[in-house]
Amino acid sequence: MRHIITLYLLLLGAWTLWSGLSWPWGDHFEPLLAVMGMLSSGLVIFIAWRMEIIDSEGAPLQLTTFRTLAYIPWLAWEIVKANIDVARRILGPRMLISPNMIVVPASQSSEIGRVIYANSITLTPGTVSVTVDETTIAVHALTQEAAEGVENGEMDGRVTHLEGSH
Repeated sequence: MRHIITLYLLLLGAWTLWSGLSWPWGDHFEPLLAVMGMLSSGLVIFIAWRMEIIDSEGAPLQLTTFRTLAYIPWLAWEIVKANIDVARRILGPRMLISPNMIVVPASQSSEIGRVIYANSITLTPGTVSVTVDETTIAVHALTQEAAEGVENGEMDGRVTHLEGSH
């Protein structure tokens, strides 16, 4: 039941943001649109419930914690640092690249944890997740330094902590 309520609230929040509907104290609030948003979100949840596709992977409650608030700024900072490094390598003629493939362990216990880890690697410029399996992720790195940054395991540990299995 918690998954259904969480998913409903997430859908309703996304609908509200994307509909252009202001909050009740705004100039463009329309009660009919708000009711239609609630009903359409409820209908989607009802259909998903009838199809039996609402589970812990579809509404990951463990990712709606304060751990997420700590992970996102850390990841954003890693992305900024990697962007600067890649830009320096593009603009500076002496900064060489050394592309290579590495395989790193993925210690996450759930599929969504491994997906977050693989996407975090790919979001960081200079590295791309190529394949993901139960225990490892193959990564293409633009430089040896980028490869070492992934191999050091800090991101893996942070995603494992985010997932709650740490």
